Amino acid sequence: MDRRIIINADDFGLCEGVNRAVAEAHTKGILTSATIMTNMPAADEAIETARQLPGLGVGIHLNLTDGPPVSKDTNVQLLVNTDGQFTYSPAKLSFYSLISPRFRNAVKAELAAQIRWAVERGLQPTHLDSHKHIHSFPAIYPLVCDLAGQFKIPAIRFTFEPRSFSAMPGLLPDGDGKKRARLTRIMARINRLQNHSFFKTDMLLGVAHTGRIDTDFFRATASYNTMPVAEIMTHPGFIDGLEKFKTRLVQQRKIELDTLCSEEARQYLSNAGIKLVHYGQI
Repeated sequence: MDRRIIINADDFGLCEGVNRAVAEAHTKGILTSATIMTNMPAADEAIETARQLPGLGVGIHLNLTDGPPVSKDTNVQLLVNTDGQFTYSPAKLSFYSLISPRFRNAVKAELAAQIRWAVERGLQPTHLDSHKHIHSFPAIYPLVCDLAGQFKIPAIRFTFEPRSFSAMPGLLPDGDGKKRARLTRIMARINRLQNHSFFKTDMLLGVAHTGRIDTDFFRATASYNTMPVAEIMTHPGFIDGLEKFKTRLVQQRKIELDTLCSEEARQYLSNAGIKLVHYGQI
């Protein structure tokens, strides 16, 4: 059976160290795709890096929890604090999006601005995903589908990670990882009922193991994943500059970069006959 895998780097544009790692993981390793956080300080640099890497599929990493908004729409002020930074946790975003049409309008205005920012700089996004998986919240997902149609973006990340993958030998995640994968799995099932037309993959791997992607992870992926098309979510980065951001992934980003550039990880996938692609090639 033909098996294809997209290996995506989230947080492109977060800082120079992440941008540099994305370029290295693609040119020297197995990274095929990345998604830009367009509201972050190194987003312009990420666009320039993407221009120099024509083989890298690049999408948008929608973000409503960290940093300032892109939109100047006054309604979007509903999402920020007095310092002009996004103020809501993922749980509160989900709740307020569910109960408040005004809140949903603010969310849609900001997400549209984040996509438009990249398109106006010459990027045709291959797909949409999000920071903290906020795009898969049931009240937000239809808005994201509308925007994908508006901007002619053909794919949205399907956040379904099979429970069986977390039980693979040597890959047992921690409790938070299991909980995170369970929640995104439930949302993915709801999203499929809402609108499945933008889903191009059969599953997402790396949710339960966020921050723990290593060569053992790729060995398990090659051995146990039988789906025709899967995505692996990664977070490569050099440590430089990461400390000032609200991210729990600092030291681990360099480990993931080294893993993506390792011959061992490449060989596991190659020996299994897995083809590496990005969303624009599906």
